[in-house]
Amino acid sequence: MTAPHPPSSRPIPIQTAAARPSAEDKARQKAALLAQAEATPWRLQALMRAPHRLGFFLAMLLLVAGSLWWALVQTDRFSGALQLQQTLPATLVHAHVMVYGFMPLYFAGFLFTAGPKWLNVTAPTTQQVRPLLLMQATGWLLWLVGAQLHQTLALLGGTLALLGLCWMYALWWKLVRSSVHQDRLHAKSVGLGGLAGCVCLAASLLALWQGDAASSRLWTLSGLWAFIVVTFVAVAHRMIPFFTSNAVPMVQVWRPFWVLGLMLGAAIFEAVVPWLEALGLRGQGWMLLRGVIELGLAGMLLWLAVVWGLVQSLKIRLLAMLHIGFIWLGLAFLISGLTNILGATSGLVLPWAALHALTMGCLGSLILAMVTRVSCGHSGRALIADDKVWALFWLLQLAIVLRLAGAFPSAQASLLLMLSALLWTGIVAVWAWRYSRWYGKPRVDGKEG
Repeated sequence: MTAPHPPSSRPIPIQTAAARPSAEDKARQKAALLAQAEATPWRLQALMRAPHRLGFFLAMLLLVAGSLWWALVQTDRFSGALQLQQTLPATLVHAHVMVYGFMPLYFAGFLFTAGPKWLNVTAPTTQQVRPLLLMQATGWLLWLVGAQLHQTLALLGGTLALLGLCWMYALWWKLVRSSVHQDRLHAKSVGLGGLAGCVCLAASLLALWQGDAASSRLWTLSGLWAFIVVTFVAVAHRMIPFFTSNAVPMVQVWRPFWVLGLMLGAAIFEAVVPWLEALGLRGQGWMLLRGVIELGLAGMLLWLAVVWGLVQSLKIRLLAMLHIGFIWLGLAFLISGLTNILGATSGLVLPWAALHALTMGCLGSLILAMVTRVSCGHSGRALIADDKVWALFWLLQLAIVLRLAGAFPSAQASLLLMLSALLWTGIVAVWAWRYSRWYGKPRVDGKEG
């Protein structure tokens, strides 16, 4: 007779190969879950399941609306067929939407999803962030409508969006203050950028209320650098090395705080420069000095891109998109430095080339990459850039090149600007349609969120 097992030890069942799910079984299960999620009707209530769903959806809506409006403006400038009449300068309307419109909504979706994990605090619910997100989206849609109908409507819309933005960063700072996590530097950097954004937007709108379009432009440009770029470099410093080391084991996480300080300093420098020049700091000597400083910053950023694993990342599409977007930041400083030196020596000034290398090249590419990654991960899908996303990314690079070419004086400049705006609008519309459908449906893995 077989001796009984001691009470403290029980036989461990051996899982046979037949009981263990095979790779084919797992693939079939994933395919079934995906088909079930795709077959589920899109529902507005699903946007309330997580902050990133509502934030990203509203950002997509505003991105497409603002891009379409600008494409129509560029088409009208080229052909004169639409006879559009703006109540505010079209470039200012465009700048405000691209700087303060959809970007903070993407920030909200990301920060209120990933941010609490950085800080080890309880994440706010979608119901808590819904009012401030809706205020911003509604305000900027009114801004676009008012740009065509009445200036007061546009400025009231901008003011509503400002209140939503202030509310958003008050909530963010509440999370930061409630955290006892030792490392809060990135979160505080993002928070300081948000405060700068609130101040710059308030000052810009006040200038427009007073009829001072020149000051409004300066405040918007400062907001681009002190708010948007500061936020991007803080997140990039934390996330790009982390993502790269996870996907490419040979690359170690390397992100010393002095690198973050240098990038933040570069952004603040560019935020202050327009005001120095408006106060009279001009001339050949200043342009040469600024050009040399910007070339030095460009060299540092391009070197950093290589250190962070640029070459190794090119084999992984989604990672390559992040690194190429960061490369554009270095190229923006390179172009600005060269054009300033060129302006000092020849008198030819090309400010729009560097600006759009930053906005379309760096910020546009990074938004496409990071939102794609978050949307895939938080919908239960694989973290990949499939053929469609990869094609859209390279079409975006073409739109950037067209816009940079349009910055040079030529007979074809207006045509190039129109083509770039139309291509950009087509890209973001296709991209937004795809992921907006995900936000209104359940996760494909059946999990919450």
